[in-house]
Amino acid sequence: MILIRVVLAAFVLLSAAASAGETHPGQRALLRELAEETGADRATRAEWKALLDSAQYQQSVIDAISRPAEATKAWRDYQKIFLTEQRLRDGLKFWQENQILLDQVSTETGVPAELIVAIIGVETSYGRITGKYKVIDALTTLGLYYPPRAPFFRGELKQFLRLPAERFPLGRDQVTGSYAGAMGWGQFMPTSFANWARDYDADGKIDLWNSRADIIASVANYFVQHGWVAGAPVTDRAERRADAELPELRATETLHTVQSLADRGFSTANQREPERPATLLVLEGAAGSEHWITYQNFYVISRYNRSPMYSMAVHQLAQQLAAGQTKIASQ
Repeated sequence: MILIRVVLAAFVLLSAAASAGETHPGQRALLRELAEETGADRATRAEWKALLDSAQYQQSVIDAISRPAEATKAWRDYQKIFLTEQRLRDGLKFWQENQILLDQVSTETGVPAELIVAIIGVETSYGRITGKYKVIDALTTLGLYYPPRAPFFRGELKQFLRLPAERFPLGRDQVTGSYAGAMGWGQFMPTSFANWARDYDADGKIDLWNSRADIIASVANYFVQHGWVAGAPVTDRAERRADAELPELRATETLHTVQSLADRGFSTANQREPERPATLLVLEGAAGSEHWITYQNFYVISRYNRSPMYSMAVHQLAQQLAAGQTKIASQ
């Protein structure tokens, strides 16, 4: 029923755009706002209009984003999706192929190589699944035809138009990504691209599809800019006292301290500073409930994707990769 309503709304918007002499509904207003915000000259405004005029409405994008959410998976099922032998093998191969570059970026940023490799593996299976939609099509469809998320995607569409064309390896009308407009091996939205993507190979372009240097450095920079602390812990398995009381939980936000969690009955075998900010994460694993104490760096991982299970999957894949790399180095 929701999908039917969205399709009908899109049809109405298409009809309204045609009658108003616009290629897409709200296109004229968006271009006017963008011009006012940037002070762009006539040539740039004409370029933006041509790019929007070239965009095609994609019903499959609406279908994908409107699809009813699956029932939330328990951790025991969720981890099977990402913590696979194939992903681990592919990750170790990627690490071996790019070891010098990974070591260099990790040394410069303090972001562990295994975390960079894990993110790329979870996001796109090391570049195998980066998305087949033209980004201009996806963002135009979601920004101008999908009212439930229009404010967010309209903003991303405006940011995509603002990005300098010469920074891309292809024309902006040819750049591809996910149905939501996420780009490259690290799946950067336009705002992330503008703020945190890096031209690490200094060729004048930010190529998140083909340049391993740009891909690796951009993922690392994302974590740096969101507060990654080199050498700080990510998470510890917690021991639960029989009379333990659950604290207030707000996803991955570190609302508590190691000491306050211990006072409530949750402690770790690892020695941590009593005042270190922390929170508790409860996951349903194969052997029952798992209790984890998570820290600021875990929160930073969750800035890539807000799901605590996503963050745990990335962290555990990173641990597996680090162990595998150590084993290879010792041979």
